[in-house]
Amino acid sequence: MQDQTIIIIFAVIVAIVFLMVFFFSKKAIVKRKLKQSERKSLSDFRSGETARIVGKVKFVEDPLIAPLSGRRCSYYHILIEQKKSSGKSSTWYTLVNEERNSKYLIKDGSKYAYINDSFLKSYIVYDAKYRLGFLNDPTENMESLLSSKGIDTTGFFGLNKTLRCKEGVLEQDEEIAIYAHGEWKDALTLGLHEKYGKVLELTATGEEVIYLSDDPDTTKENKDKHASNNKKQEAKRERYRK
Repeated sequence: MQDQTIIIIFAVIVAIVFLMVFFFSKKAIVKRKLKQSERKSLSDFRSGETARIVGKVKFVEDPLIAPLSGRRCSYYHILIEQKKSSGKSSTWYTLVNEERNSKYLIKDGSKYAYINDSFLKSYIVYDAKYRLGFLNDPTENMESLLSSKGIDTTGFFGLNKTLRCKEGVLEQDEEIAIYAHGEWKDALTLGLHEKYGKVLELTATGEEVIYLSDDPDTTKENKDKHASNNKKQEAKRERYRK
């Protein structure tokens, strides 16, 4: 009986941890906010509104070079972790968690938006992954990055440490989703070239941060809301037919 109680308690703890990760991780929070928010095209977005926009990244200054993959980008997020074992258990410890960005615009049709706030929460898909360990030597870029961070790739007896490196970037013309407050302003007042004309300045509100992601799930139209709108439109047509 006591053994069954311990098993049940253990199962409950595992379930709670799983739910915490699923619902309250940064990834889950950002994706949930974007997927549930109203989507507006830039051509329909009015000053003072807060909504989700979807558009393509456009560089406006020299792009960054992603440290692991060497890709040109406007933003990158890298995560480097080391696996350490103790007895029969092992844990991944974060060594580097770094984000960098340059200036870029978001284009939707013929209109542009510009993020002008650092109060931002993002989830960028890790689309480049590398491992270091037994029979896995570091790439040249990985070796250079780890060396710049003061991380030695070898441990006892000259064997490779067990590391995993992940990288996510925003490249030219990549589609992203952003939830933010918007105000239309002249490009020059935002430090941008006058050729862009009126640009939607994206900022956080007093209550919420800006949410951003390149996950394809966040750039799609909300099917539930779309279906609801269709039902409302059909109901209106039915009333007019009568």
